[in-house]
Amino acid sequence: MFDSLSARLEKVGTSLRSKGRLTDADLEEALGEVRTALLEADVELSVVRAFIEAVRVRVAGENVLASLSPGQHVIKAVYEQLIEVLGGSSLKITYAPQPPTVVLLAGLQGAGKTTTAAKLAQWFKSQGRQPLLVGADLQRPAAVEQLRVLGQQIGVEVYSDALDPVAVAREGVARAGRLGRDVVIIDTAGRLSIDEALMAEVREISSVTAPHYTFLVIDAVTGQDAVHTAKAFHDSLSLSGIIVTKLDYDARGGAVLSARGVVGRPVVFASSGEKLSDFDLFHPDRMAGRILGMGDVLSLIEQAERTLDPATTMDAAQRMMSGAFTLDDFLNQLNQVKKMGSLGGIMRLLPGVNKEMRQAAANVDDSQITRVEAIIHSMTPAERANPVIIDGSRRSRIARGSGSSVSAVNQLLKQFDQMKKMMKQMGQGSMPQLPGGLNKMAQRMAAAQASRGAELPEGFEALAQGMATSGPKVAGGAKGKKKKGGRVTPPKGR
Repeated sequence: MFDSLSARLEKVGTSLRSKGRLTDADLEEALGEVRTALLEADVELSVVRAFIEAVRVRVAGENVLASLSPGQHVIKAVYEQLIEVLGGSSLKITYAPQPPTVVLLAGLQGAGKTTTAAKLAQWFKSQGRQPLLVGADLQRPAAVEQLRVLGQQIGVEVYSDALDPVAVAREGVARAGRLGRDVVIIDTAGRLSIDEALMAEVREISSVTAPHYTFLVIDAVTGQDAVHTAKAFHDSLSLSGIIVTKLDYDARGGAVLSARGVVGRPVVFASSGEKLSDFDLFHPDRMAGRILGMGDVLSLIEQAERTLDPATTMDAAQRMMSGAFTLDDFLNQLNQVKKMGSLGGIMRLLPGVNKEMRQAAANVDDSQITRVEAIIHSMTPAERANPVIIDGSRRSRIARGSGSSVSAVNQLLKQFDQMKKMMKQMGQGSMPQLPGGLNKMAQRMAAAQASRGAELPEGFEALAQGMATSGPKVAGGAKGKKKKGGRVTPPKGR
C-alpha cells in the first residue's frame, strides 16, 4: 500500500533538499509533483485540490524553523497535511454506560466483513472486553459457518439461530445482555453492488439494535469505488467511521486518503494482513510517516509488545550482544518474527528502508522460513550450539535430512556467522556506522521511547542501546507532551 505514492513523494523531498533557497517556482514545481502523485494514487480530485492549497497556505504562513532547510519545511507541511487528510488523530473507542456496546458492520460483498468481524472481536478481547459475534449475513452461503470457525479460533461465541437477519440481530443483542457480554458485533449481508434491498435490510437491523457504532468495511484495493460506496452507505445509515481492509496489498491507497474528505467520517480501524492479529486502530500520524518513508517505529514496538515474550526477547538480545548467540537462539527468533507477521509488513514499519528492500522482504514467504527451520532441525544439538564443527560430511547429512541442497546449508551457516559477528560488534560499540539506515532506526526508537513516556519492551531496549552505541548519539531525545487522540463518544442509551 502507498509504495508508488511514497516513492513519488520521497523523490520530491530529495529534489527539495538540494536547494539552499526555495523560490516560488520551486514550490509550485514541487506542489505539481505532489498533485500528480496523489492523483496517480487514485485520491479524489476535490481532496487533491484542497490538499495542495492547504500545503501552499502552510508553507506561506509559517516561519521556517532554524533547524529546517526550506525543502524540509515543505516536506513538514506535506506531512502535517497528510495527517489532517487521514483524520487528524486516532480515535479512541468508548463504551456504552449500559452494556452491551453494539457495533454494526456494513459493506459490499467481498470487502471482508466476516473476517473483519472476527478481527474486531479479537481486538476487543485484547482490550479486556467480552464480545459476542452475531452472524446476520444469511445471504451468502457458508457466511455463518465461516464466522463460527473464526470465532472458535479466538474463543468468541457466535450467535445465529434464526432464519431472518433482523431477528438474528435483535436476539443476538438480547443474548449478549443475558450472558453479560459487554460488546456485540453484528456481521450483516453484503451485495455485489449497492441496491435498495441491501440498504433496507441494513437500515432495519440498525433500527432494531440501535448500534452505538456503525462501521463501513471497505476494500482498499477498489480505490475510488470504495469511497463512493461509503458515501452512499453514510447517506443511508449515518456511519460512525470506516474500517479499511487489505492495507498490505499493492494498492494505490486512494480510498484511505479520500475517505474523510468525501464521506466526512474517519478511518477508525485498518486490517493489514490475513492473520486475525493483523488489525488495529488507524493512526493518521503513523500512516503519514509511512507514506513519506519515515517508518512507523511506534507501531512496530506495540506489535512486539503484543506478540513477543519479554523474558525470551531480553535473553536473546543479551546473548546477541555477548556473542553467545546459537542456532537454537536463531530458530527461536525466527518463530518470534513469524508471530509478528510477515517480514514485508515489518520492513514497512522501519525507517530508512527503501522500496527495493521492502520488495525483497515481501518476497520472503513462510515457506522460505520453513526451509531454514528444516535445515536447523536437521542438525544435532551439538552442531546447533557450535556450528564450527559442521564439516563437509555433516553438511551433506544436514542437506539430505532437510530436503535441501548443500549450497543452501552453506549459505545459512555463512549468513549466521556474519550476523553473529555483527551483533557482537554492536554489543561492544565498535561499529562506527550501521548500513541501510539502521542508525536512523536507533535514533527513532530512542526518540519514540522518550515521546511515549514509557520504556521500550525488554530486549528491544537492549537492542536499541546496542544500535545507538554503534552510530551517532541522539541528543536530548524527543521532548514534548504526547498528543491525545480524539474520542468517538457513543450516543446516550439505545
